[in-house]
Amino acid sequence: MRRILLLPLLAVALGGCGGDAPEAREAGGPRALVEALRDGGHVLYLRHALTDHTQSDALAEPLRDCGLQRNLTEEGRRQARALGEAIEALGIPVGAVLSSEYCRCLDTARLAFDRAEPVPLLSGIPAAGERDHAARVAALRELLSEPPPADTNRVVVAHKDNLEDVAGVVLDEGETAVFEPLGNGEFRFAGRVPAAVWTKLAAALAEA
Repeated sequence: MRRILLLPLLAVALGGCGGDAPEAREAGGPRALVEALRDGGHVLYLRHALTDHTQSDALAEPLRDCGLQRNLTEEGRRQARALGEAIEALGIPVGAVLSSEYCRCLDTARLAFDRAEPVPLLSGIPAAGERDHAARVAALRELLSEPPPADTNRVVVAHKDNLEDVAGVVLDEGETAVFEPLGNGEFRFAGRVPAAVWTKLAAALAEA
């Protein structure tokens, strides 16, 4: 019964939430994304949740030292938890959760999904032509293009610049981009879902 009710509920929940932005209209919007994600086979690229921009990263220091990095705010931690709860409530299956080594990404992944697998090549991306740039671009392209195991969705938690360099998509903190993996280094951008929209969708479904 919930699956039958889902689409009209999402139409109500998306009022005023950006679901009618041009990129959302072209890709079918969050309503269609949720239906597709419930069947698995996609990659969700999540930019880490809200951070404290009065802090900065000491890039020469080990990434395990969170005190030398820009970290999540309390609002960001709440945002990450709420996002994970909403995705679970919507019946979206999550398989592997891969993360940048930065604390803000690992914390986002763990708060949202209770797990995170650190992937060094997701930990930021240098400028074109600099050391490791090509390897990091190739690593993310593979993660976006390789289909996940059946009936699951892969989650990647990382940074704005990584995705912009590989897919030309720019995300706000806490926002999710959804991709359909096509194999052989190819993928299709299916749309984006702001953090607040996940919560509205789950709330609408719970009220049915």
